[in-house]
Amino acid sequence: MNIEQLREYCLSLPHATEKFPFDEETLVFYVGDVKMFALIDLGNPDRTSLKCAPDRAIVLRERYSSIVPAWHFNKKHWNTVFLQGDAPDTLIEELIHHSYDLVVASMTKKQRQTVTGS
Repeated sequence: MNIEQLREYCLSLPHATEKFPFDEETLVFYVGDVKMFALIDLGNPDRTSLKCAPDRAIVLRERYSSIVPAWHFNKKHWNTVFLQGDAPDTLIEELIHHSYDLVVASMTKKQRQTVTGS
C-alpha cells in the first residue's frame, strides 16, 4: 500500500482523524482526537507503526518477515508492530483495523462519549 492508500483506509474507520503532531514527516491517526492507532513515517512509509495485542505480535513476527514487533520495555511485551516491505494489502488493512479496535477498547466511557458526541 502506498501512503495515500494507507491514509484513506485509516480515515475510513469511524471517527478517525489525522494530525502532524511531531513534524511534517510523521502522520498520526487518532480515534477522534483522543488516542493514536496508527503512525506513518512519510519519509519511509514502510515504517508504519500500529498497536497490536502482545500474543498476536509474536505470531505475526513468526509468520511474516514484513511485520516487525517493537518491544515495550515498561510492560515487558510486544505491543506495537511496524509494517516493513511488501506486506499484503489485506494483511495491512486487517492490522490497521486491529490497532483501531484495540484503541477503542482501551478508551474510557467518557473518552468514547467525547469521540462520538453521545
